[in-house]
Parts: sequence; structure tokens; C-alpha cells
Amino acid sequence: MPSYQLYSSRNFPTLGDTLTMLKGLGYGDVEGFGGLYADDAKLAEMAAGLKATGLKMPTAHFGLDMLEGDPARVLHIARVLGIKRIYCPHLMPEQRPKDGPGWRAFGARLEAAGRPFKAAGIGFGWHNHDFEFVAQADGSIPQTEIMAGGPSLEWEIDVAWVIRGGADPVQWIRRYGPRITAAHVKDIAPSGENTDEDGWADVGHGTVPWGSIMSALHAVGCQNFVMEHDNPADHQRFAKRSLASVRKV
Repeated sequence: MPSYQLYSSRNFPTLGDTLTMLKGLGYGDVEGFGGLYADDAKLAEMAAGLKATGLKMPTAHFGLDMLEGDPARVLHIARVLGIKRIYCPHLMPEQRPKDGPGWRAFGARLEAAGRPFKAAGIGFGWHNHDFEFVAQADGSIPQTEIMAGGPSLEWEIDVAWVIRGGADPVQWIRRYGPRITAAHVKDIAPSGENTDEDGWADVGHGTVPWGSIMSALHAVGCQNFVMEHDNPADHQRFAKRSLASVRKV
């Protein structure tokens, strides 16, 4: 069942209207992010919205500070919303290591952070951006080191960010196989286009070769396909056209 990263609709209130729109378009799942469950009131709103529409939230993002600092709260949120897999989504520039050993240690840090969730039967992994594919001064590739330092980490591959990082997503998909348990299905506009949308495009309306990529993802058993656009001018347009495109692949 195609999913939708609710971060794509953060600039389009209300949450209830967004969930109703997604259900009407044919989505069955959504993916959460931190702002949706920042406090008890927001968590209750999110839970009520899922119940009202029948949408599920099998995957969700949580920041590293919360994962490490308040795992009990994360587990509570996961139970309330029915989350089955958690992904740590980002690392700020000032926090990023500068060499292979540093990135491997970061992978080990993620591995340790994920233990309470895995013990509770929840999958745990990392979601990439582009910086993980840029070679460090010592020649190391951060994504390789992260996965080595955290040998049981799952990976939510953000396909468009892999490409923006100068890498071939199909090669990476084949390399890590079943450790890839989710994918952000996101497209890139042709050079110079969609500048008001930060150069992103609706899925199937950009430059990403989805046929070969989706085949590779299916071949390794990826289970969650999450539509995402970091800055759509019209979230309903994005949601509708992207779902239609993925259904044709």
C-alpha cells in the first residue's frame, strides 16, 4: 500500500483535512514526523485523525535527541499510533563526523539507540540525505560506515537524495538488499525547473528513472513506499499525481 510522508503537507493545514484528502485519493498509509506528536495534544489529534480516516502509520521519523533521551516516550507514541518501524531522519551539519571512524562510531551510536525499540518488536533504522554519499577526506563514504557501525540497522532509502549525493540508487539497493525496509519515493525536477519547489518534482514528473529503481526495491523485499516532496506548491497535486505514477510502474 503506498504511503505518504506527512512532512510534505506541513504547510497545508489542517491535519484532518490532509488525512481526509489522502484517504480520498487512495492512500492507505502515512508516515509521521516529530512535529505531529510533539506533545500530548498533537498526539491525540494524530491518533484521532488516523481513526477517523482508517489510515495506518506503519513508519515514522523521530529525532536522535528524543530517541536517545526519552525512549519511553517514543515507545508510547508508537503504541498509540500503531508504528511498526522507526527511522532516525537527519544529523545537523555541526554534528557530522569528518572521517570514516567517526561515521562508523555514529552507526554504533544509532545501533545502541535502537535497542529499546527492537526489544519491543519495532524495526529501527536510518533515513539518508545527500551528505552520506560524499567521500570524506580519508576516502570513506559515510553511508557505508554507518551501516558497518550499526550492523542490524535498517535503512529507509531516500532515492532522490541518493541521486543528489552523486550516487546510483540501484547499486546501493542491491548492496544492502533486505536491510532496506522502506523507501522515500521522491523525484527531482530537470535542472532549472521548479525552483519555487526547491528543484523537486511530483513522482513520475521529474528525472528519476523509477522503472529500474522500483524493480530493484521490489527485488530486495522493500515493504514501505513513501511518497515525499520537501516543498510542494500544491500538496494535493503532488499526492494525486505521484500516486498515479507509482501505480503505473
